[in-house]
Amino acid sequence: MLQTVFSSWPLFLGLLLLMLGNGLQGTLLGLRADIEGFPTAITGLVMSIFYAGYLIGALRAPILIARVGHIRVFAAFSALASAAVLLHAIFLAPWMWAIMRLVSGFSFATLFIVAESWLNGQTKNADRAKVLGFYMFVVFGGMGAGQLLLGIADPADFVLFTAVSVLVSVAVVPMLLTSGPAPAIPTPKPIDLKGLFRTSPLGVVGTFASGLTGGAVFGMGAVFASQLGLAVGAVALFMFALMMAAMCGQFPLGYLADRFDRRLVIIIAALAAGAAGLGAVVVDGPAKLGLLTVAVFIAFPLYSVSVAHINDHLDNDGMTAAAGGIMMMNGFGAAVGPFAVGVAMSVLGPTGFALFIGGVYAALGGFGVYRTFRRPSVPLDEQGPTLPIPRATPAATGMAQEVALERAETDASAGEPGGAETAAKAVDEKPSLV
Repeated sequence: MLQTVFSSWPLFLGLLLLMLGNGLQGTLLGLRADIEGFPTAITGLVMSIFYAGYLIGALRAPILIARVGHIRVFAAFSALASAAVLLHAIFLAPWMWAIMRLVSGFSFATLFIVAESWLNGQTKNADRAKVLGFYMFVVFGGMGAGQLLLGIADPADFVLFTAVSVLVSVAVVPMLLTSGPAPAIPTPKPIDLKGLFRTSPLGVVGTFASGLTGGAVFGMGAVFASQLGLAVGAVALFMFALMMAAMCGQFPLGYLADRFDRRLVIIIAALAAGAAGLGAVVVDGPAKLGLLTVAVFIAFPLYSVSVAHINDHLDNDGMTAAAGGIMMMNGFGAAVGPFAVGVAMSVLGPTGFALFIGGVYAALGGFGVYRTFRRPSVPLDEQGPTLPIPRATPAATGMAQEVALERAETDASAGEPGGAETAAKAVDEKPSLV
């Protein structure tokens, strides 16, 4: 694994710089929108448009890469993302920000897919799971460190926008200097959302709920903290804490999901996170921030667990084809989340943020309880692995799917339960929608 990491250092460095810029940009724009007096619901809409662009980019990037190649696509969209950041500071109007957020979302999704597919192509099968875990550290570490860069200048000035532009522009340099061969052109696979939902209703709803809360937290978390009266430095620390909580929560929840009934783990984690979020509604001060951080720690890893739960009901071919549908459901949620929480905050104030987070997780837990009466759980010895998935792109989700597929095939060839034959049987049962 270390050999793969060292040989891929230009890719990891480029990804780290991108995550620094992306992390700083999201929080900076939320603070600047609050400073400029944008209505909270409008700010939420602008932030949602980023994720809409991200979803479109994730779906269209493979086509662009197939036409002109990885290197040209990465260079072009790095320049476009860099320019879009600066235009936010030049044109301080919500309509212009909405356009630039769409461009930024499309550009960042394309950049991540190029980098992730390149990384996936250079990783040996035996090292894929460990490299995926290291990539998770790079993603969350970069986004978390990006929050701390807020302290270098006043968000009301131009400096931080320039810093984001520089980070995104420089990220292309190590990527373009890599000596490894370009990866294979990704081939888009048909997306069957209805079929995916029939296969695993709770898993699909879990990925959607993860998108809702992820978009809300990363898009509007800084606005929430600012409206509580926190100084810029405190906002940065709060957002940093959320990023670290999202990363650290992957390990204990993944451990539990591999050793206990996965559906039960989803239910308990969602209800616990819902209780923490709703508890934040009725308290003030540090307790409110602390409970929300606990909610993120408990429930943000539910995306990875939900993907694993879906895989438990899929055969080998289904695992490969499911990546696009999983990413799309998460993307839909992320595109809705910031606007929905913005509307809630415009009506209820900062309390609306905590109410939204707690309500989504409580609803997910309730749906999980309902599903226990509709279908028996997958036996523990037939569950596949839970793998950390740091972001919902086809490349990252696909990498995790490949690891799950390889382990399923290994188990099947060894005659162990939980392999391809068991998964195929689960699909053949064709569970009811209800």
